[in-house]
Amino acid sequence: MKIHDPATRLCQLLVGCALAAHFFFASAQAPLELARKNACLACHGLVHKQVGPGFAQIAERYRGDAEAAERLAGKIRNGSVGTWGRVIMPRQTQVSEADARALSQWILSQPAAR
Repeated sequence: MKIHDPATRLCQLLVGCALAAHFFFASAQAPLELARKNACLACHGLVHKQVGPGFAQIAERYRGDAEAAERLAGKIRNGSVGTWGRVIMPRQTQVSEADARALSQWILSQPAAR
């Protein structure tokens, strides 16, 4: 039996919108929570340099580089030095490979600094 009652259809639409919003905002917050959980924000600002470059600065440097996400994930886990001057990026072995990939993709998706 099909239900064509306008109130029921409106209720279904509202529930669908609420679920979509929940999943959108949950997925948008997940990488930021990963960055907080792994203390990335102790050295990196969202926009500007603190100890290391800001995430927006990193995104700007690698914008258009198709291989940047994988390289950046490697730098998160293995560390690096010399990419941004003499600042050392210590290895973060507590970050899983999957989390490093999620973080790198999120960092590279940041808008340009204003």
